[in-house]
Amino acid sequence: MNIVPEVAAVVPEMKEWRHHIHAHPETAFEERATAALVAETLESFGLEVHRGLAGTGVVGVLRHGGGERAIGLRADLDALHILERSGVAYASRNQGRMHACGHDGHTSMLLGAARALSRRQKIAGTVYFIFQPAEENEGGGRVMVEEGLFERFPMRAVYGMHNWPRLPAGTFAMRAGPLMGAYDVFEIVGTGKGAHAAMAYMGKDPMMFAAHCIGALQTIVARNLHPQDAGVVTVTQVHGGDTWNVIPQEVVLRGTVRSFRREVQDLIEQRMRGIVAGVAATFDMTATIRYERRYPATVNSEAETQCAIAAASAVVGAANVDTEPTPEMGSEDFSFMLQAKPGCYVWLGAGRGPDTPNIHSPQYDFNDEVLSIGASYWVTLAEQQLAA
Repeated sequence: MNIVPEVAAVVPEMKEWRHHIHAHPETAFEERATAALVAETLESFGLEVHRGLAGTGVVGVLRHGGGERAIGLRADLDALHILERSGVAYASRNQGRMHACGHDGHTSMLLGAARALSRRQKIAGTVYFIFQPAEENEGGGRVMVEEGLFERFPMRAVYGMHNWPRLPAGTFAMRAGPLMGAYDVFEIVGTGKGAHAAMAYMGKDPMMFAAHCIGALQTIVARNLHPQDAGVVTVTQVHGGDTWNVIPQEVVLRGTVRSFRREVQDLIEQRMRGIVAGVAATFDMTATIRYERRYPATVNSEAETQCAIAAASAVVGAANVDTEPTPEMGSEDFSFMLQAKPGCYVWLGAGRGPDTPNIHSPQYDFNDEVLSIGASYWVTLAEQQLAA
């Protein structure tokens, strides 16, 4: 393991920052205290600091050596609406909010890297430290891009990182091409005719619509996609009815669609609309569908992935870098940045063993043992890309 000495020296501070942020989680676009902590900390390192992009976003700027090359390093700030059950001493003090995805660790690692790079002064160029709000569900990455992130801070490439408890600590994983899926959501409203449950013949039962619709939606992936393509259609909510003996007027189905390719995304939406209309017609009722494309797929560029592999290999050794991981259908709004600039998103192994709670679990807690590994990766990547 090749931990950068200046990173090793700041590990106590990274833990302190991380535990403070963990105890005071803030959700999407509400990260005011977290953003203030980040901005003030960056200023204490002597960095130029810009606040307010996408509301609560922060960008720190480190220039050294007079070079014109520039790259961006991104971390996320927000927490989730989860009631914490981790049992740690620094557990959430904000009821119903929790850093269950490790953004507290991501923020602390990037702060640690900023401090180390400012002290080492081995770059010839500019590093932009991007602290993004609202990664969870609300698309803060999209908002930052729309508000001129890359115009205000011109960079050649942008890099992101996420801790991955399913990989052992001391490892990395990344690949060129799709790494994480596109994230779409849908809402289907089937409207029939309410009736007494004992006199079903007098109504048009939307529960029958729901039952057949849920089953039919699963045929999209099974019978419309090429076996080499990937897609997921999942109904996660069914809402309808208020009592035992009344057929309701309508039923609402909600869920998510995941895919890697735009063509697959288009096909799934098209088939969903056809199936919903067809099932509704079968039961002589009406139905509407609202389909939203939230996040595109996270697609790494080839050259920047090779840069990420080189940096990770320098820190943990090539044998501990998986360059062909199986892509996951989880999603990331870093994808909006990758649509605008070449770059690479990597997974940082953070597992303590087979029973390590996964991200988005109420029992989850970021593994402090990987703080120095992640920060060393950032420092190594920047110095390799901006070598004097």
